[in-house]
Amino acid sequence: MTPSKRHALAPEGLATRRQLRAMDLRPGGQPVVAELQRPRRHGRPPLVGYLYRVDQAKPVRPMTPGRTRALAAALRARRICPQCQRDAGYCIPTSLGTCASCAFEGTTT
Repeated sequence: MTPSKRHALAPEGLATRRQLRAMDLRPGGQPVVAELQRPRRHGRPPLVGYLYRVDQAKPVRPMTPGRTRALAAALRARRICPQCQRDAGYCIPTSLGTCASCAFEGTTT
């Protein structure tokens, strides 16, 4: 995998979590080897990218039938409105806490 221009400063053999994932790898419990910091303007803190060794990375664990069922159940639970108990058809935003029809019930424009 060739690094993008943004990550061209990373030494050979090191990668971020996202880059590891693109190679079907994961850090596998290894410690962070280095970090890249990109300065930002207007007094905001710098963006930080943690780097891991590619040669010590482990393969991504395969998706088992049990994990697939658990993921489907978790996503289904995020669609159920706690107020009206209906499937909203989308993941309910945590900022609202309920489906849009319950959150804006009684409001007129």
